[in-house]
Amino acid sequence: MFRDVSACSTYNYADALYWDARYIQEVECGSFDWYQRYSALRPFIRKYIHPNSRVLMIGCGNAVISEDMVKDGFEDIMNIDISSVAIEMMKKKYESVPQLKYMRMDVRDMSLFPDDLFESVIDKGTLDSLMCGTDAPLSASQMLGEVSRLLKPGGVYMLITYGDPNVRMPHINRPVYNWQIELYIIPRPGFQKPGGAPVLRSHLDPIPLTEKGLLPADYVMEDPESHFIYVCKKLAVSTDLPSKSADSLADDAMQR
Repeated sequence: MFRDVSACSTYNYADALYWDARYIQEVECGSFDWYQRYSALRPFIRKYIHPNSRVLMIGCGNAVISEDMVKDGFEDIMNIDISSVAIEMMKKKYESVPQLKYMRMDVRDMSLFPDDLFESVIDKGTLDSLMCGTDAPLSASQMLGEVSRLLKPGGVYMLITYGDPNVRMPHINRPVYNWQIELYIIPRPGFQKPGGAPVLRSHLDPIPLTEKGLLPADYVMEDPESHFIYVCKKLAVSTDLPSKSADSLADDAMQR
């Protein structure tokens, strides 16, 4: 629990220069998927995202999850990343795959896209990267405000992260986003319980949260280094909540 700060290194993961340098160094290493491969995420993606929907993959890097989704029938995936090196690399790799599109873009400012453009947004480690950068709360607020703006009502923001509810819910569970949130917890790839102990619960079942959106006090994770999947469904716009721009959300974050 509370792994947010402890999981960050001395690198500024929100900096484009860091990622450009990293992808240049790793060009011969091939693709890399953070946390989980598509095979593990498929049950959740299939449950909440229709193959015909318009998908936005934020912080795509050089991962193959979008390729795997196309192989599984998904038809329209826009991939964005702050690294121009990664985007040019992926454009070249998938130039013959029309279902995949790539654009260099900072997730904190996606103003090139109009409101309500996507039925779903997938984030596998991008919010985590921002949380390890400078001005983390501000960056997170800017990105999440943009994600909410781009999602159609009824659309889903799927966040795959190492951050447990104590460190992620304060950022994503804000009334202004008008998201209904479900949480799933899955172990790391290859994790095995010691001594062949039986699995206590299905990873495909949502975790019951407290009124504050946190894990129950008696909840025990089978794998202490589990990954968390937050499924944030955008509800219809509420007339009781004033709309806020990404700039006003950023101002709120600065005051925290």
